[in-house]
Amino acid sequence: MEPGNSTDHHVARRLTAVLAADVAGYSRLMAADEIGTLNRLKSLRTDVIDPLVSRHRGEVVGSSGDSLLVAFASAIDAVTCAIAWQQACDKETDAESSDQQMLFRIGIHLGDVIPDGGTIYGAGST
Repeated sequence: MEPGNSTDHHVARRLTAVLAADVAGYSRLMAADEIGTLNRLKSLRTDVIDPLVSRHRGEVVGSSGDSLLVAFASAIDAVTCAIAWQQACDKETDAESSDQQMLFRIGIHLGDVIPDGGTIYGAGST
């Protein structure tokens, strides 16, 4: 029996690089301008983030408000996507004042996950 698994001996797992991202200062941005912040976030997702995730062979497996979880089969793809994401968002928001810029915090974790219906579970997804 696997540690921590008392009911199923044959759970399909896969090693996955999980990129976790959120907007730094999102609550402050929303407090200052909810509609403008939401529109900028949606625009960045549509025009910048989602195409980069796709180009780097990632899959969005979770999203809530300003946060995203993206799964990659390759850690290199996850890192190159994160770098491109940061650079593209910096370029997109460069003309905005520093207190209005939408900056993303991004971390990457490598671990085993249990894929299930378009999302992932397990210690590797935290």
